[in-house]
Amino acid sequence: MARKNRYMSSFSKYTSCCHVKKAPEPKMTSLSFWQDPLVWQRTRVNTLRCLIGCTTGDFATMWYLQMHHPTLSPAITTAASMIAGISTSLALETVLLQRTMKVPYPAAFKTAMGMSFVSMLAMELTENVVDWHLMGGQVVLNDPKFWMAAAVSAAAGYVVPLPYNYWRLKALGKSCH
Repeated sequence: MARKNRYMSSFSKYTSCCHVKKAPEPKMTSLSFWQDPLVWQRTRVNTLRCLIGCTTGDFATMWYLQMHHPTLSPAITTAASMIAGISTSLALETVLLQRTMKVPYPAAFKTAMGMSFVSMLAMELTENVVDWHLMGGQVVLNDPKFWMAAAVSAAAGYVVPLPYNYWRLKALGKSCH
């Protein structure tokens, strides 16, 4: 019996996956690094979820503050909207992590915060700069120009963090979802 175990353990060291040589990962500066369709698909889904959270919190807060506190300065309204957008996105990602991966809430929040805060910040900043440029930061629900500006700012907010999110997923193996 001891002989069989010794044989099996010595045999297993030659069949272990640790001894299989993997091809080196391409460098970030190479074109092949950026051409992984599975990573791009996961990146697009992650970024869309982040966009939903950020845009919902941002526009809802901007609308609320303009309707109920119209004397607030646009800078304060924009800052509050960005904070609300990031908070909404963090809440959404925390719940998604907890429900889909059964991660405890504190760990899910820490994961969402650590893996996507830079992405959310870039997304929020982009959306608000574009919105500010097109609409002056005003939410006018009955104006078609507002809805066009909202679509353009959301599209810009989606596109800007995509390369960063892809890099984090491809190079570091990190994503929120």
